[in-house]
Amino acid sequence: MTQPTAIVDDSQIAARHRAMWASGDYPRLAAELVAPLGPVLVAATGIGPGDRVLDVAAGTGNAAIPAAEAGADVIASDLCPDLLDHGARLAAERGVTLRWQEANAHALPFDDAEFDVVMSCIGVMFAPFHQRAAAELIRVCRPGGRIGLINWTPQGHIGQLFSTMKPYAPAPPPGAQPPPLWGDEDHVRGLLGTGVTDVVTERRTLPVNHFGTGAEFCDYFKSVYGPTIAAYRTIDGDADRIAELDAAIARIGDSFLAGGSTMEWEYLVLTARRA
Repeated sequence: MTQPTAIVDDSQIAARHRAMWASGDYPRLAAELVAPLGPVLVAATGIGPGDRVLDVAAGTGNAAIPAAEAGADVIASDLCPDLLDHGARLAAERGVTLRWQEANAHALPFDDAEFDVVMSCIGVMFAPFHQRAAAELIRVCRPGGRIGLINWTPQGHIGQLFSTMKPYAPAPPPGAQPPPLWGDEDHVRGLLGTGVTDVVTERRTLPVNHFGTGAEFCDYFKSVYGPTIAAYRTIDGDADRIAELDAAIARIGDSFLAGGSTMEWEYLVLTARRA
């Protein structure tokens, strides 16, 4: 798949994304909702002692810390230093050592073929230029090394949330692609192309028992989740549009609860070997 050609200011885009993910309280969301995903990815990629591992868009270390606990030599990289600082504190509390490094997924500051495992757990999917990010995942992985990804699907809660927020959110940079496409098997296979072999994919769900109503789901995401906060800031002061977006996000929450107390958040697990 060919990435559309566009003139973009990479530093400006990076600054905007850095600020977005520093808003709200993503460390809280990571701890309360998605913590189980990191160990899933570590197991899927077979990480163990002696592996040199890079976690791309690592956030607070949801996957990087379990990889270090498995005995690997780990670098956790992310665009947002606030998230890395929080992750470093978590790692210290758990008594594990790893390296934390600010890095842009579009241009990773690492050598070709430097790592045995390159992974990303609901992280690289938010880099706006998919083909550039995918090429970097491949470049820094050694031939025969493993690439492992967990991404939310277009049909799941994040896919529906982004689709719902799109008319209210800031305009994306020219050539950017929607994050949930990384959870579409055909799309991500196209991104990785001939750079990988032995691709294995599986759709799974994460049970979430944190919300009693769709309104609670809405209130949570508009207070802690950077992309949702950005959408509301764009329509700040427009009471009618705020009410519309509130109702639309609440409907997503109610649809995933379906009268029960457990949401099932769908994600795609992909593993491959660098060709």
